[in-house]
Amino acid sequence: MDVAYRTDIGRQRDNNEDYVQIYRNQQKVTFAVVADGMGGHLGGDIASDMVVTHFGEAFEKTDSADIHTIAHWAKQLLTLENKRVIQASQKKVELSNMGTTLVGAFVFPTKLLVVNVGDSRCYLYRHSQLRQLSFDHSLVNELLISGAITAQEAKHHPNKNIITQSLGVSEGVSPTFGFFDLQTQDQILLCSDGLTNMVDDDQIAQVLAESQTSEQKCDQLITAANAAGGQDNITVLLIDLQADREDSAHD
Repeated sequence: MDVAYRTDIGRQRDNNEDYVQIYRNQQKVTFAVVADGMGGHLGGDIASDMVVTHFGEAFEKTDSADIHTIAHWAKQLLTLENKRVIQASQKKVELSNMGTTLVGAFVFPTKLLVVNVGDSRCYLYRHSQLRQLSFDHSLVNELLISGAITAQEAKHHPNKNIITQSLGVSEGVSPTFGFFDLQTQDQILLCSDGLTNMVDDDQIAQVLAESQTSEQKCDQLITAANAAGGQDNITVLLIDLQADREDSAHD
């Protein structure tokens, strides 16, 4: 497993409110996570840091390799983290209304568990095809599902940045969970919308198709998002399950 991640402030923001990290529990299950914070002068980066760190450190203490046990645990913990962010935001005026998205991937030997709240995404790249595994909790996605707008209209919709769920905004949170099979050649990409609002799926797929290391691919995706305007913080995390990386190492 080849893992890399990178986060970048972008070209138009004053600070980086994204947070990214990798954790492993007592059974060596890998947990990759990206969070995109929002609200308040410093609230966004505090919310994303808080949720990722608490979630990750709690996961490191777990001793399970069962995907359904981990899913149940994650759902309970996200409810707790949601309350923690709300409580923290109420203690300081400058942190009021802070919140964060979250997308996480738990990697098992042959299975993948994806959890998300908000519009940060998880993709699977397999056999030259890029597939979104996470579910966008956004106004535009609701309009798309209802048939009110087309997929093309969704790409440039004026309300594209309105999300319908995040951690720390309301008492109730309903994360989306997905269970997937893995193959040895798969690549798993986690990212904030600073990437997906700037770089389309075809461009992402072209980068992932190249014979390069995960670090080089992360660099390319960040560069592409900045070249397209870099309107937001950009965070990418890539897991390449291909065991033999000798070919790319010699490129």
